[in-house]
Amino acid sequence: MSPRALITGVAGQDGNILARRLTELEYEVIGTVQPDTDHSDIDDICGLTVVEVELRNDYSCRRIVYDTEPDLVFHFAGISSVAYSWSHPIETTAVNGQSIVAIIDSLLDLQNTTGIDRVLVNASSAEIFAGTPSSPQDENTPIAPLSPYGATKAFSHHIVQMYRARGLRASNAIFYNHESTLRPHRFVTRKITAAAAAIAHGHQSALELGNLDARRDWGWAPDYVDAALRMAGHETGGDFVIATGEAHSVREFVAAAFHAAGIEDWHDFVTTSDAFGRPAESAEMVGDASKAKAELKWEPTKGFADVVAAMVEHDLALTEGRS
Repeated sequence: MSPRALITGVAGQDGNILARRLTELEYEVIGTVQPDTDHSDIDDICGLTVVEVELRNDYSCRRIVYDTEPDLVFHFAGISSVAYSWSHPIETTAVNGQSIVAIIDSLLDLQNTTGIDRVLVNASSAEIFAGTPSSPQDENTPIAPLSPYGATKAFSHHIVQMYRARGLRASNAIFYNHESTLRPHRFVTRKITAAAAAIAHGHQSALELGNLDARRDWGWAPDYVDAALRMAGHETGGDFVIATGEAHSVREFVAAAFHAAGIEDWHDFVTTSDAFGRPAESAEMVGDASKAKAELKWEPTKGFADVVAAMVEHDLALTEGRS
């Protein structure tokens, strides 16, 4: 019998990538989406069963676990925008906080009542370290979030550790920024690559951004999904930083994107505005993934320039189709 995996947030970037990977491996895959949301990007995944689940409803979250009895749960669903979390802190807390408790508690109960081991991998975030003065960060770095989003991720991180102590093979994937061609346009990285492609084709004349000096550790999303899958096979579960170990500024991302689009001097097209700034800007976010490399045998396959180039190439093709 094929293993059964439940992916919450299957229509998101990481859920989409993971669902395709697991169906290729002949897993039985159930994925959750928020009610009344578009999930056309995953309609072509053969073997995927899509179920609507309201993350703010404890009963709905518990029901999906008991109804599907998954061997593995990948909890990727939730609000993932720092900016949105500042505008909607109560909603962010309800969605990101309640869902993990309902799901992981139900999964442990299912394990105890059936006698069959269950596994959970939770999408934690580098934002739990946003207020730390130390860089790079690893699994032992003090947790110090600077946003409602980061605080909810810190909560889920601790919940997973608590349930691991109670006997569930549960892991925290401490994901640093990771990109792909599936990144929504509301994220600054996709905003940049889409604009570079549009400007190169004459469809756009300018790009307005926030702090160009903000630095992040950007990786390739399929690599990070691979790390989550490796965590699912870990003997006990654990906390793992997933990162490239290299920090780059937004300015460098812009330069790389415009270069990939064939524009060497990007300065004529890019302006900045305080309107895009964060209420509290984090320190340099760069992760030390030594533990994941040692215990999971994981390595990133794409470097910074290749990640940006892949996104721009995709957006150039999309923009060319509009010409």
